[in-house]
Parts: sequence; C-alpha cells; structure tokens
Amino acid sequence: MGGVSNLHVHRFGPSTGPVVLALHGLTGHGGRWEALAVEQLPDVRIIAPDLRGHGRSPGVPPWDFETLVSDLVALLRAETGEPVVVLGHSFGAATALHLAHRHPELVRGLVLLDPAIGLDPDFMLQIANSVLANPDYPSVEAARFDKLETAWAELDPAILDAELAEHLIPTAAGRFEWRLTMPAIISYWGQLARDFVLPPRDLPTVLVQAMKVDPPFVTPAFRSALAAHLGDRLAVHEFDCHHMVAQARPAETAALLRSLL
Repeated sequence: MGGVSNLHVHRFGPSTGPVVLALHGLTGHGGRWEALAVEQLPDVRIIAPDLRGHGRSPGVPPWDFETLVSDLVALLRAETGEPVVVLGHSFGAATALHLAHRHPELVRGLVLLDPAIGLDPDFMLQIANSVLANPDYPSVEAARFDKLETAWAELDPAILDAELAEHLIPTAAGRFEWRLTMPAIISYWGQLARDFVLPPRDLPTVLVQAMKVDPPFVTPAFRSALAAHLGDRLAVHEFDCHHMVAQARPAETAALLRSLL
C-alpha cells in the first residue's frame, strides 16, 4: 500500500538537528504542536503532519492505521534518511505505536501522551454517535464554549484562539465545523477499538497518562502489557492534567522528549 505524498505538514525549528515526528490526536491537526515547538523546543526539528482526513491533508479512504502508517513512511522517507523520535498524542500515539510495530527501522524512540488504543467498542460507538449528532456549530462562540466544556478549559486561552483560527471553518449552510473529513473521523473512532499493538522490545518509550481523564484512555490492560513487554526500556509518568497533555504541561512534555533525543 502506498502512502499519499501530499500530506499537509507543519514544520518547526531548524532544518538540521534532531528530528521529531509529532502526531496529533483525533479531530486535531499538526499546528497544535506550534506552542510546544516554538516555546519549549526551538532547537529541535519537528515534522508535524495533518494526518489523513484531518486539517488540510487529503481525506480519501481507506481510513485505518495501516494507511496512516503508509502515509507516514512516505513522509519520513522523503524528509529524512534516519530513524526519528515519534511524539504522539491520543490517536496520534496509537498511530505512532502502529508505525513502530510495522516499521521499527524508522523509529528510535516513542513519547506517548495519553495514548488512546485498544478501547472499549461500546464507548467508541457512543462517541462516534455523539459526533454524528452534533457535527457543527451555529457560531464561533458555540465552538469555543464546546472546547471549554472539555479538556481545553485548563489551557492558555491563546491556544484555543489559535485552534479556532486555524481549524474552524464556515459551512455552506452558514454554520461552523472543524476542518475534517467526517467519514474518516467516524472510521477512526472504530480503529481505536482494535486490539492494541506493542513496539519493539528494545525501543526506548515514554508513556504519559493524564490522570484527570475519566474513563481513562490509557487502559490498565494496555499499560500493564506495555510494562511487561518493554521492562526497563519504558518510563511511565502520571500528569495531573486533562487529555491535552502537551498544551497543559508543555515544559514537562518537552523535558521527556529531550530525554530521548
């Protein structure tokens, strides 16, 4: 399966130096890494694509982890000839695990921020149905309020302003929606109900669990399996925050990333 060559990519930092592939969460976009990159990691080269179906990237099917991995393999081979550290949040962390599982030669370390993988199918169906029932908003302020009702309430308001500016677009009906391919998003919720995969046993890996997330995205089954599989190659951290880990705890996130660079 060939990956798409025209993913929209956000690039931060110098053209030389250590390379990080940063993968956003479901319904997100690569621009979400900007504050972390600019304020905490200005010396690091960060490649942050909009994953297929997200942001400004193509939204064509198929919509599964295998296709996302193929997209990223094509991107990495075009961008750099060396293995990279992969920083992933939520769905992006799940994608990072699938990348490391299928192409270990391309990954030299993993930082998994509240990974969403191997989740309960009924829970995923509930979320997907909720998204379908409320796909858009009557106004920008309604979208802002929706974010403030979730994990975004603990973030710097400037981060939410940037999110609305980049990621919220008007619809033909005069409403507002996120810059997404909705059929892809619904399919990806189903992907999160698949069995989890594990990285190579010798891969340095950092796992961060956001302890205010309830029910947790980091399931006890995944966390214990990862620990048993990796042993002393795994470092586990529990952050007292909600799901948007990199935005809520930028300095701590940057320090963990630097530990693998």
